[in-house]
Amino acid sequence: MATGGGRAFAWQVFPPMPTCRVYGTVAYQDGNLLVLGGCGRAGLPLDTAETLDMASHTWVALAPLPTARAGAAAVVLGKQVLVVGGVDEGQSPVAAVEAFLADEGRWERRATLPQAAMGVATVERDGMVYALGGMGPDTAPQAQVRVYEPRRDCWLSLPSMPTPCYGASTFLHGNKIYVLGGRQGKLPVTAFEAFDLEARTWTRHPSLPSRRAFAGCAMAEGSVFSLGGLQQPGPHNFYSRPHFVNTVEMFDLEHGSWTKLPRSLRMRDKRADFVVGSLGDHVVAIGGLGNQPCPLGSVEGFSLARRRWEALPAMPTARCSCSSLQAGPRLFAIGGVAQGPSQAVEALCLRDGV
Repeated sequence: MATGGGRAFAWQVFPPMPTCRVYGTVAYQDGNLLVLGGCGRAGLPLDTAETLDMASHTWVALAPLPTARAGAAAVVLGKQVLVVGGVDEGQSPVAAVEAFLADEGRWERRATLPQAAMGVATVERDGMVYALGGMGPDTAPQAQVRVYEPRRDCWLSLPSMPTPCYGASTFLHGNKIYVLGGRQGKLPVTAFEAFDLEARTWTRHPSLPSRRAFAGCAMAEGSVFSLGGLQQPGPHNFYSRPHFVNTVEMFDLEHGSWTKLPRSLRMRDKRADFVVGSLGDHVVAIGGLGNQPCPLGSVEGFSLARRRWEALPAMPTARCSCSSLQAGPRLFAIGGVAQGPSQAVEALCLRDGV
């Protein structure tokens, strides 16, 4: 493990992927890290599928995806990995849904989405897959909510989101799916809404205080954090340009309100398009883009106990646009962009006993 400041954390560097890629779809299943599709050096969606055995640290090529795609969503359902939506080789959203059967090493087609979509947010609950929003072939944001029933291999419609969007952040907390942000075309969305899985009703919560694209979102200890991003000028501010920010906004689920933290509690670095997650008692921000001419390698964590940002060990490979995944005490940064599409697979870890 590569180590540095922030004694509770260290980086684990894994063998590089055989295929460099950005916008890959990732899943963790039974001790294996699966990386599916994405865009390669030519900028076109891939059908390549590879898996890293976490015990032996070896990569194995899997049967290719039936539909080459980038930016798809993935959900683990027992011994299957369901891949939903994304963008195809013609740069069009796709409706295809495919399942990788891990024990058999093959793919099966499943019931397609009712509408082709990219930027679909997915959540699994009790063996059911919820797919929210997306952007269709007409580039309009979608408000549709669908639930997939594996036993019947069918999608059912649920009440639509109050705010159509694609690329939103979703969090499952209790019996509710929280949907934060996303985009409508090139404009970031500030809506924050929750779907009650039992009542099947939507609740609108107060919107994000500021409008930012490519922000990072995480949930920790009953609060939702919205970090950094590219600040968008207001609709009547014709002279301001988008700029990187280190803003920290926090929503308290119990009290139902947003707090914009003061300057003293903002992130150490201004950044957008970065990896974010929760490890231990820290909300962690990794890499991304800032005011520098190349991707950031800096890492920082907000200590929930000490209420301050702390420098953590830097990324071994500075990158932005990484695929990310949290598996136990590891927060993975997979692929992305360094000088071009990257093969790097690295994980920020909590040290044993911390």
